[in-house]
Amino acid sequence: MFEYQLHEIRHAELVRRAESEWLARHVRRAGRTGRRPAAHGSEGPVSGSRNRHEQGA
Repeated sequence: MFEYQLHEIRHAELVRRAESEWLARHVRRAGRTGRRPAAHGSEGPVSGSRNRHEQGA
């Protein structure tokens, strides 16, 4: 019986840890998307290849 109680305590601890790590990842992702400028939406600016190389001297 004692081993079963230890198992239940350990299981509850692991579930709490997994939930807290999931929440931390979720908050980080939300923070990353929140810092992007609204004008570009989820896409960042892309530089064109036309002006990629400048004329030599």
